[in-house]
Amino acid sequence: MFFAGTALFALFLDQLSKAVVQRFLAEGESVTLIPRIFYLTYVRNPGAAFGLFAYQTAFFIAVTLTVIVLVLVMVRQMQENGRSLKLGMGMVLGGAAGNLIDRLRLGVVIDFLDFRIWPVFNLADAAIVLGALLLARELWKKGEGEKAPRSKQQA
Repeated sequence: MFFAGTALFALFLDQLSKAVVQRFLAEGESVTLIPRIFYLTYVRNPGAAFGLFAYQTAFFIAVTLTVIVLVLVMVRQMQENGRSLKLGMGMVLGGAAGNLIDRLRLGVVIDFLDFRIWPVFNLADAAIVLGALLLARELWKKGEGEKAPRSKQQA
């Protein structure tokens, strides 16, 4: 339930934020929130990060569906693993689903978070990255915990 709730929450926030941006900003319009630091800029992104592989919509849909299936398979295999792993997986799933909906509905992804030192992105992208970092941290911690302590004779 925690995993599904996390995924649905990430998906809901992503789609709501994109709807608000589309409703109140014109494409290409930018609004300053924190001068010289943070802006809302409405961009329709036909590619991946940094605009790579623009207009390869079928490719992105296939990759996203593959990621979604892998996440669902991994979650089923995790069973009783900790909340942090489920949180990370839920964030990745919710973010992937949010961008998939955009690609299926519009053929592009709506981006709007603009720090001017990085390409414009959205809440789905943030959920995917934060979820992946959380997963990496948890898997690293698990790997560290499995290392056997070295005895003085081994050293």
